[in-house]
Amino acid sequence: MSAPLRVLAVDDEPLALRRLEIAVNHMDEARLIGTASDGPEALDAIARLDPDVVLLDIRMNGMTGFDVVGALSGDRAPQVVFVTAYDAFATRAFEVSAVDYVLKPVDFDRLRAAFARCRERINAADAEDREAELRALIEALRAPSRALEVQDRYEREIWVQRRGEFVRLAIDDIEWVGAERDYVRLNSGDGGFLLRETMAGMMARLDPERFLRVHRSTIVQRRRIESLLPAGYGRFRVRLTSGVELNVGRLYTADIKAILSPSGK
Repeated sequence: MSAPLRVLAVDDEPLALRRLEIAVNHMDEARLIGTASDGPEALDAIARLDPDVVLLDIRMNGMTGFDVVGALSGDRAPQVVFVTAYDAFATRAFEVSAVDYVLKPVDFDRLRAAFARCRERINAADAEDREAELRALIEALRAPSRALEVQDRYEREIWVQRRGEFVRLAIDDIEWVGAERDYVRLNSGDGGFLLRETMAGMMARLDPERFLRVHRSTIVQRRRIESLLPAGYGRFRVRLTSGVELNVGRLYTADIKAILSPSGK
């Protein structure tokens, strides 16, 4: 069974406020947690008590009930049921998202029906919150899988031939790749390894976040680039951490300058 709705009653007429207290106290589905006799008191009580429902008079000295609703803020705003002797305000009451509109003198069954509507709206909001939390959890659980999907899109190791045997070469060990006719040479600290592959095919196997094409016949690992050197006549070379210097093709100059130079110049 759901816990009783926590109710705040607001009215500037003592007798009307007392009737609301009696009505709520006779209902199992609601529990009165406080009262207020004007708008400022109501706002203070809402902030302190965090009620589920506010039974709110419309015509009060100073702030009206509409003023109180307009001053509410935050994700935890209570459900509002207007209680008033004037049915002329009904249309505006629903315009400000009131759950219900109860006329004075308050009929107990009518108030009970208003509480039922409040419960429905609260449960619907809770369901939306739970659904949002579930979606966020699913997204969080999917995130590592998506990261793995991105990683699996590119090679993490390549089997290459060396002296009649096949050995495994980790992608991270490749410093640069150079084209040699129908082959590419994978250059690493252990030497060079020939692989029958095109440069376009090789680039498709490598993560572009880690490898950069600097020439139609050269691919380098980004973190192995030490500096960009002018080579005269608007040309450039890249120097790798191993000391190897490689020409940058004119078509790739702008891209590599933009990547390597903070100013892009």
